Amino acid sequence: MSDEQVRELREAGWYTTDEVAAVLRVDASSLRRWRTASPPQGPPFVQLSDRVTRYCGADVIAYLQRHRIDPTAA
Repeated sequence: MSDEQVRELREAGWYTTDEVAAVLRVDASSLRRWRTASPPQGPPFVQLSDRVTRYCGADVIAYLQRHRIDPTAA
């Protein structure tokens, strides 16, 4: 993922599954599968209805930071 794509995420913004999938460069079906896994995986989300899910930009950024591996820190 490029720095530009991460900068596109605004901490206060709310994003659709397709928008987050584009930033993460995964298929939207991956996010759907992560949400329905037991326990749920991926970034935190808000389920507004059966068909409407949103992701907070701050949560997606935090998720990426938690999963970041720095080989120089090893």
